[in-house]
Amino acid sequence: MQTLDKPVGRSLNDPLIIAGRTFHSRLMTGTGKYRNFDEMRQSVAASGCEIVTVAVRRVQTNAPGHEGLAEALDWTKIWMLPNTAGCKTAEDAIRVARLGREMAKLLGQEDNNFVKLEVIPDSKYLLPDPIGTLEAAEQLVKEGFAVLPYINADPLLAKRLEEVGCATVMPLGSPIGSGQGLKNAANIQIIIEEAKIPVVVDAGIGAPSEATQAMELGADALLINTAIAQAEQPAMMAQAMGMATIAGRLAYKAGRIPVKAIASPSSPTTGTITS
Repeated sequence: MQTLDKPVGRSLNDPLIIAGRTFHSRLMTGTGKYRNFDEMRQSVAASGCEIVTVAVRRVQTNAPGHEGLAEALDWTKIWMLPNTAGCKTAEDAIRVARLGREMAKLLGQEDNNFVKLEVIPDSKYLLPDPIGTLEAAEQLVKEGFAVLPYINADPLLAKRLEEVGCATVMPLGSPIGSGQGLKNAANIQIIIEEAKIPVVVDAGIGAPSEATQAMELGADALLINTAIAQAEQPAMMAQAMGMATIAGRLAYKAGRIPVKAIASPSSPTTGTITS
């Protein structure tokens, strides 16, 4: 497989700023579901991403497939986003977030207070608990965390999380790992329009076209894991997602033409030759 010489997911003149920290890629990736660490490393590099999320609980317990995960990437080049995956209550998520902060410090990121907050009691659809998420977010913000909460596409909850001091909101496009794309596009659009903090579309994106669509809506960033890790060629898909993220962002900034009910000729109608 051939990839471009330079990371495709980065744009130097349009940075993403989260909790005062600047990033030049608007694509975040994960570390789960890869067949091996080599595919993960290749995919992270091909995507051009600068933020990679790590499930604290699975690393701490050396869950199958996660042994040595913390050491598998160069954390001097990648910003770790510890996440509270597997937590079913606010109390559990708060405890795991604290462990995640210590894990980041042990790996050399002394000033890393980021946490991707997940409170998910639902084992079938993996939908986040809005009440538990808000409770945990309030406490973690008080403790100095930069909280990036994973939520359903609920504009009112997103606003409330912004008000308590979260660094971003991360609405799901569709259920985790489903590849269904943006089933909640209308609500995500409202969240984007109302938010004064970055909006990161997280979960459900299955193809680069869907990544582009999310960015065209005005999302500030994307978090994509399963669509990359489970692709037949993960690094190739990671590169495609990086390109799609930039394409969608450029299209959003460029401003698309309005949708019309009738045709509009591309060539001028004046000065035409008539018989």
